[in-house]
Amino acid sequence: MKKKFLEGGKIVSTHGIRGEVKVNYWCDDPYELTSLKYFYFDEGKEKIKVEKLRVNKNQLIVKLEGVNNPDEAQNLRGRVLYIDRNDLSLGEREYFIADIIGLKVIDAETDEEYGTLCDVSFTGANDVYHIKFSDGKQKLIPAIPQVVIETDIDSGVMKIKPMAGLFDDED
Repeated sequence: MKKKFLEGGKIVSTHGIRGEVKVNYWCDDPYELTSLKYFYFDEGKEKIKVEKLRVNKNQLIVKLEGVNNPDEAQNLRGRVLYIDRNDLSLGEREYFIADIIGLKVIDAETDEEYGTLCDVSFTGANDVYHIKFSDGKQKLIPAIPQVVIETDIDSGVMKIKPMAGLFDDED
């Protein structure tokens, strides 16, 4: 079941004297978040209006309604901001990380089961998927169309075509 509210980032400090906060965002493109009208606290239980939001280097600077000075902003430090998934749109072959973690990873040609997608790393060039095998070992695959053939969130399966040597043990 897809979660309605997704973790968008964490408030890490205050900014300026008007109650703005600095947020470490947890998404590929922070500019996608600049159109948001609301964030949520407590996994969607508390809605808070965004008055202003801008990207500054590798963080967001956010002015939330009702937060008007550094003391009020400081009280929010460490809180996670959630996003309603319906407020964002995804392109083709784009997925929310929360939706792909836990997918069963199988071979696109043989249906051999490799393991479960357990984490995602961001390298700049392309994402890297971590697959946990039944023996507990983790192996990495590049999240590129030549390797990731199909992602079916509804059935909980990702089909891949490993490149030569990708899963060969070097031990």
